Amino acid sequence: MARIAVIGAGMGAMAAAARLAVAGHRVTVYERSETFGGSVGRYAREGFVFDTGPALLHLPAVYRDLFVKTGKEPLERCVGLSQVDPASRHLFADGTAVSLPNASRAGVVSALDAALGGGAGAVWGGFLDRARDAWDRSRRPLLEEPLHPDRQVFGRDPYPALRQRRLLRSARRAGTVAEVGAWELSDPRLAALLDGYALSYGLDPVRAPASAALLPYMEETFGSWYVSGGIRALAQAVYERCLARRVEFVLGCEVARVVEKDGRAAGVELADGTVAEADHVVLGARPRPGLVPGQESWQDEDVTARQGAGQELVPGRFLVLLSLRGARPADTVHRTLVHPADGAAERGAVFGGRLAEHPTVTVLRPDDPSTRPDDGHEAVTLMATVAPQGPVDWTDPAVRGRCAESLIGAAAAAVPGIRERLLHAEVRTPADTAAQTGAEGGSVPAPVLAGAGGAYLRPGNRTRLPGLYAAGGWSHPGGGLAHAGMSGALVAGLIVEGDGFRGSR
Repeated sequence: MARIAVIGAGMGAMAAAARLAVAGHRVTVYERSETFGGSVGRYAREGFVFDTGPALLHLPAVYRDLFVKTGKEPLERCVGLSQVDPASRHLFADGTAVSLPNASRAGVVSALDAALGGGAGAVWGGFLDRARDAWDRSRRPLLEEPLHPDRQVFGRDPYPALRQRRLLRSARRAGTVAEVGAWELSDPRLAALLDGYALSYGLDPVRAPASAALLPYMEETFGSWYVSGGIRALAQAVYERCLARRVEFVLGCEVARVVEKDGRAAGVELADGTVAEADHVVLGARPRPGLVPGQESWQDEDVTARQGAGQELVPGRFLVLLSLRGARPADTVHRTLVHPADGAAERGAVFGGRLAEHPTVTVLRPDDPSTRPDDGHEAVTLMATVAPQGPVDWTDPAVRGRCAESLIGAAAAAVPGIRERLLHAEVRTPADTAAQTGAEGGSVPAPVLAGAGGAYLRPGNRTRLPGLYAAGGWSHPGGGLAHAGMSGALVAGLIVEGDGFRGSR
């Protein structure tokens, strides 16, 4: 039985802790904040309850596997899990609206044909066929296995872009999300739909490789799922599974540095100077300067992701949590995206470090009694991808207020009478995310992608310091609930099975 110290209590770190404990190891988790879950937070006021992190679960198989492998109770016995149908409703600037059914390829094609006309469904369906190829080519080597030592094997884009014959120019293939939208989807509303997927993951459509097509494929194929009580209930269930497997949590306890002895990680030193010895250390947070011995001599990609093709900013999330009077209408859609007229202006602002005047706004209206004081009220969350803290000063009340007003104004298209119904609005910015999670600038990491010369990869789960492993959104295979869960499984496999581990099968 080995002693294992885990730094951070985010979803990836807890997933690793539970698996390692089941394997017979003695696991202690050290978390700087007073609670678990990392970015999966919760805000409650006067009977209204809101998630302050992810709102929906994609690829629930990742957490089903975690619960099966760590005990006899399956995931569905620990949390209420239901498919959101329709998966999303989209409101475009020209007044067009379309609702996309959950996990129904034929249903999506039919809905797009009916709403957009012109064979839009067939065009999107052909795109999803190519996206499926990208998924099949990259799923196992990119998501389910430890990162290959030769990162260049992922430098080539797996998306089979169509060859475009261009007047007086040689034939070309789309290499970015924006080019896929412009060259393959033809309808600007379909292009806006694709851009919206990329932007929601913090990716710049102009620079993100075409392989990001696997993100809408993943959602539309495996579905969007809601956890009763919100995603925070999933974090609670993972935490309780850890406790049941005798994982020890030390909350409100910051790790000052990883202790090195004889050339390997040998424990952690806490902020009060106490040293906790360990045989292995799992880093579940973005490594800050001075945390890891010898880190200054590592290559850049060992500790941070290289930003691809000029995407120097990793965006954050801006939330407006609305307590509304009045019942939620029976035909209300859980998730609505309000697309702006000028997506290029929004992208330029977000990735240029400025405040977007008209952002893409996601409106979340769960049909969940536990999120509201009674059926005469409704809890609504508005969310937008924004520049991180630093380029934009999110601590400035005027900036916060201006952004909140733009979100509420856009959301009026999805929630009639929103201002008249408003009881209270709570704002959460990247500055708040930074304070809660320690993430620099309140940035939210995106999932890994192949292509662009490997620029959209994350640091591997095995580090240059023997005995030190990395889990969570800032390591392979990147951000998002599902990917964080995968990272925990990879780290546990590497520790339990050693360097010969090649992923679960």
